[in-house]
Amino acid sequence: MSQFTINILFVGASFLLYFAIAIWARAGSTKEFYVAGGGVHPVLNGMATGADWMSAASFISMAGMLAAGGYGASTYLMGWTGGYVLLAMLLAPYLRKFGKYTVPDFIGDRFYSKGAALVAVACLIIASTTYVIGQMTGAGVAFSRFLEVDNTTGLMIAAVVVFFYAVLGGMKGITYTQVAQYVVLIIAYTIPAVFISLELTGNPIPGLGMFSTHTESGIPLLTKLDQVVTDLGFTAYTADVPNKLNMVLFTLSLMIGTAGLPHVIIRFFTVPKVADARWSAGWALVFIALLYFTAPAVGAMARLNLMNTVYPQGADAPALRYEDRPSWMQTWEETGLIKYNDLNGDGRIQMYSDSGLGAAQVALATAQNEGGDVAAATAAVEEAKVAHAAELEGKFTNAGWAGNELDVNNDIMVLANPEIANLPPWVIGLIAAGGLAAALSTAAGLLLAISSAISHDLVKRNFNPDITDKGELLVARISMAVAIVVATYLGINPPGFAAQVVALAFGIAGASLFPALMMGIFSKRINNYGAIVGMLAGLITTLVYIFVYKGWFFIPDTANFPDTAEYWLFGISPMSFGAVGALINFILAFLVSSMTEAPPVHIQQLVESVRSPRGAGAAIDH
Repeated sequence: MSQFTINILFVGASFLLYFAIAIWARAGSTKEFYVAGGGVHPVLNGMATGADWMSAASFISMAGMLAAGGYGASTYLMGWTGGYVLLAMLLAPYLRKFGKYTVPDFIGDRFYSKGAALVAVACLIIASTTYVIGQMTGAGVAFSRFLEVDNTTGLMIAAVVVFFYAVLGGMKGITYTQVAQYVVLIIAYTIPAVFISLELTGNPIPGLGMFSTHTESGIPLLTKLDQVVTDLGFTAYTADVPNKLNMVLFTLSLMIGTAGLPHVIIRFFTVPKVADARWSAGWALVFIALLYFTAPAVGAMARLNLMNTVYPQGADAPALRYEDRPSWMQTWEETGLIKYNDLNGDGRIQMYSDSGLGAAQVALATAQNEGGDVAAATAAVEEAKVAHAAELEGKFTNAGWAGNELDVNNDIMVLANPEIANLPPWVIGLIAAGGLAAALSTAAGLLLAISSAISHDLVKRNFNPDITDKGELLVARISMAVAIVVATYLGINPPGFAAQVVALAFGIAGASLFPALMMGIFSKRINNYGAIVGMLAGLITTLVYIFVYKGWFFIPDTANFPDTAEYWLFGISPMSFGAVGALINFILAFLVSSMTEAPPVHIQQLVESVRSPRGAGAAIDH
């Protein structure tokens, strides 16, 4: 049986399961559509939250970022895990006690202002749409490989699948679909990792195998990996980061963005009681930890396996001949996510740190063939040649290497890992189903957050308070369909890898929604004016900073400055700026509130009652 047939069987079986669940749990009311009727068991909700949480960024892209970036990319792990703890301890129980369907609902009532609710809707839609771009990008990568189509076609297929079960089932359908998706994705992630860990270290627990002895060389696996990558001019895998400020801000941005993500917060409204919200958070952390404990090992082992594939006899021996490349590399080339450029014409695959020479030469060829600044591109090639010649005392130029010839998209590393390690075909089919489950589960949750913000918080709250349940459901489904179309279009030309796009979304959520939620729960003094000014300031400053480097509204070739460290303000990356935006939000909210009148007494009592363990008062504890 061919690998393609096996992939179809695994992916098809999982999709049939998801569709069956969506039809069985079809939402018939707005309460079922928004919060699954409010009767989900805490353990099931914990699983669904885990699937909602472990998106394409976690399943597909995070290990790829760790594979490429080593210790420096561990900020993704620290930020996302720490942020979930913040969410579980500081926000989820209190928001559940308040008893509203959505985040804008809470902000509108707490800050006694339709204007505050509208700003929250805008923040939610922008953050969630950016996040969905990352999910659709990841889903497109998975579909393109395992259905053996190009990346754009894969993205279109993903959009159709998400449209079917998210639009049909609402939160009720999504919740039970995500329980199934969690089971699929965690099995799919851990089984290949166990096989690879056994193969490389003899240890069946990947998280421990990463710190074990590399069987073939007899030295620690991470030491072996450091040797391999430094011999090829790359920074050591375990090397410290040069810009500590950026690392701290990035981690903080991911943490507060996590705690401000509306699609995860909504999950805590689906359980019967406040106590269940706490238990859901605890169970979700357990389920999330199973994958996050494994991810660093998957990244490290994937990087080592890739390097050993290109240099089977070591970095000082001739590289792999292009004609002898393994079948997995040929298949990924068809998707466009692996590209080979024989720059020196020797027919071998040189993959190494070339000081940007290969990329500069490709840019020059593009400028010459398609139009562009040829003079600037030529100057960039000459500058890169000088740096290239200085690498490891001319080792690479002496070998006749004219630049890095293999471009591997980070997002493929987890999906390609079983093939690189020559694991059985059924394992490859399993990880295909898992990667798609991860991308689609989070995409569905985000789309629900967007649709509920538009139908419930925008239309019903502001434009048509008398809209019927049926009408509200129709608006929700239409808005979800429009969001899918927008996310698919932007996913074709994303502003980065899946994990990077998601990081941008976290920065936007952290700069705008997180401070408003925190101040709304823990400060009685913050009023409607402070909340509105703070959210707008945090959102606008963060968006402008991102667009200046990533392109306005993520449209290609519209950036004002190159997205490189020398052009960043004080060395702060666009992906790290969310923490700065949040600080601006907090400061302005407190300043404006202190200069204007205090919130009404009943609002201050409401804040007190939300934090009170007994006597909920105006808050709803059921």
